[in-house]
Amino acid sequence: MKHVCSKLAVMLVVISTAAIAQAPKMAGEPALSTPLASTTLDATAESQTAPAPAAGANTGGPIDPQRYVIGAEDSLQITVWKEPTLSGTIPVRPDGMISMVLVGDLRAAGLTPMTLSTDISQKLKKYIQDPVVTVIVLGVNSQRIFTVGELNKVGPVMLTPGMTPLQAIVSAGGLTQFANSKHIYILRTVGGKQQKIPFNYKQALKGDNQGVSLIPGDTIVVP
Repeated sequence: MKHVCSKLAVMLVVISTAAIAQAPKMAGEPALSTPLASTTLDATAESQTAPAPAAGANTGGPIDPQRYVIGAEDSLQITVWKEPTLSGTIPVRPDGMISMVLVGDLRAAGLTPMTLSTDISQKLKKYIQDPVVTVIVLGVNSQRIFTVGELNKVGPVMLTPGMTPLQAIVSAGGLTQFANSKHIYILRTVGGKQQKIPFNYKQALKGDNQGVSLIPGDTIVVP
């Protein structure tokens, strides 16, 4: 009987020792997994809360009201503070004029938004005490050139600063297979007179001579 009890005691000691040996490992498992779970959650939360890039972040900034020159067919947002009946979206007519209530016809083309807002304020002082006027260019429709002839897309092309004839041709989809690249030219009106400026397409492709920089109203003709 004593022999059996001794065996049982030994077995209990072995089982207890094994349980004690395994206890740190089992207790350590949550400790190992907890930091991983926390890191994953933190990374997920960070990705969800991180601010997304603003729309149009890679595009050009807003139009400088002190430098941009308003042109015909531009679209303007004119706001007169506390005067909603005088505020609204106003197009610049082909003659460069705009029309406003109380003000009547007023020249806008050739002026900066800042200068135009000052002119409108001066006109409104007859009717409103200390008018506050803001002019914002909504649509830049005057800054464009035109393409005609053997191009994949003919018509208006939005003009970017320093745009070359080659860049404009690329924006118009390139030349067609019937284009005569040796006789491309630019029509430009200066002082009421039309000029014909030749453009060497092959030299431009080689990077030797990009020709003149385009200005609003130019027309590229590809025979």
